[in-house]
Amino acid sequence: EEIQTETAYPDGKVEKVLKNGCHLIFFPNGTWKKVGSDGKTVTVTFFNGDVKQVMPDQTVIYYYADAKTTHTTYSDGLEVLQFSNGQIEKHYPDGKKEITFPDQTIKNLFTDGQEESIFPDGTIVRIQRDGSKTIEFNNGQRELHTSEFKRREYPDGTVKTVYVNGQQETKYISGRVRVKDKDGNIIMDTKL
Repeated sequence: EEIQTETAYPDGKVEKVLKNGCHLIFFPNGTWKKVGSDGKTVTVTFFNGDVKQVMPDQTVIYYYADAKTTHTTYSDGLEVLQFSNGQIEKHYPDGKKEITFPDQTIKNLFTDGQEESIFPDGTIVRIQRDGSKTIEFNNGQRELHTSEFKRREYPDGTVKTVYVNGQQETKYISGRVRVKDKDGNIIMDTKL
């Protein structure tokens, strides 16, 4: 673009106004700033390679050159971080966070302390504030982990519970109940 005017300031700063209305400001340390002809689009390229862009809608995009990370802040408060390894984090104004890992696992961190992870194979893990965990497998099985027991529910209705003392209890859809002690010895079996 053709330069309309060029001004050199005593502090070493140089400002160029282009015929298209853009302003270019060059600072002595190597940083430079471009103000678009609309006056609302601003790009600052820092001496260290970082780049900050302010868009007309007030979206701010900051690229950290050393970390190869982009941090975008939208006018509604949503912040999105994109890392060089492919990880993407979304920080919502209400405090919720969503992390997409390079393997496409998605982890949601809720403001009430709950967590949810969705794995590429369809498995979903939910962790409650009290530390209890629910796992939903893609084969229809569910598992519940608490401080007292681990319970697996099978699609056919069978439920197997292992207690912290090692005792196991299996309830079948037929009504049969089998209980084993911590060593695997059957201590009760109600064969129907």
